[in-house]
Amino acid sequence: MFESKSAAPCLILALETSCDETSAAVIADGRTICSNIISSQVPLHQKFGGVVPEVASRKHIENVLPVVDEALKEAQVTLKDIQAVGVTYGPGLVGALLVGVATAKALSFAEEIPLIGVNHLEGHIFANFLCHAELEPPFVALVVSGGHTALVHVKDYNTLILMGQTRDDAAGEAFDKIARVMNLPYPGGPHIDRLARSGNREAIHFPRALSDHGSYEFSFSGLKSAVLNYINSARQRQEDLSPEDVAASFQAAVVDVLVAKTMQAVKDCNVEQVVLAGGVAANSSLQEELNKSTRLAGIRLYYPSPVLCTDNAAMIACRAYYQFLAGQYADLHLNAVPSLKLGI
Repeated sequence: MFESKSAAPCLILALETSCDETSAAVIADGRTICSNIISSQVPLHQKFGGVVPEVASRKHIENVLPVVDEALKEAQVTLKDIQAVGVTYGPGLVGALLVGVATAKALSFAEEIPLIGVNHLEGHIFANFLCHAELEPPFVALVVSGGHTALVHVKDYNTLILMGQTRDDAAGEAFDKIARVMNLPYPGGPHIDRLARSGNREAIHFPRALSDHGSYEFSFSGLKSAVLNYINSARQRQEDLSPEDVAASFQAAVVDVLVAKTMQAVKDCNVEQVVLAGGVAANSSLQEELNKSTRLAGIRLYYPSPVLCTDNAAMIACRAYYQFLAGQYADLHLNAVPSLKLGI
């Protein structure tokens, strides 16, 4: 049994190493960020055009303890003040996840504090609680990231029901692949978004897959192929190609489907709040179109600040806090689960 620490507020230390960011954070009472340290590997992977798993794992090993030390220092606490340690154990790159899990298990054992395994995607949803003090369940969450696209009905803090997800490519993955063909730097999503602001979203008609009413599943593989074929055909015929129009039309095809399915989910779940989460939550067009649709429907829309849209440990600590209150502890057999599912 773990002895309860008398210190107030309740402090949670968390680690996030699911992909190419090494992050540690300290959160007070679930909603107050005391520190959120992120060591990004983006410059390291840019020359490869994407994340190289083995390189990411080695860099996590180098960075994880210095990042933990910095998070504690910035929060002006020591490990003796921490109530529990949370860690992302999936989904993600297995080697990267193992670095965080091993470190968290060592801290839990050494300090005799609870260990809490956190689903990375649930963490993205909970990032919104750190930005919006008034936000409470229930709501519908649209999770859009480099590896995942899903709709989730969040009934309460510990009941998350998966309504639908992508059958193939995630939205963020499609953004990166199209950006690569357009010779844009990695990560490609922000560059597509920037180009699209100067383009015509109706210049090119690209397909909207699985747009049937009542389906909450997504598919972006066909859209990706359609855009690639359009670009390659234009280049072969040596036709003028407007990168701005391609970006705007492609982005519109993604956003239209995301918004339509989210609004249908809101209606079917009979909720009055929508939460946007994941790296693609920072996309300006997605935010604008969801804002329009939710305003018309009288629904409140929430999304995190840009830094909390990306992978970070603060969101993991927030999720871990509510698991801590529910007594959802892991043991020292906790392992990385790279294909961990979201919700129930």
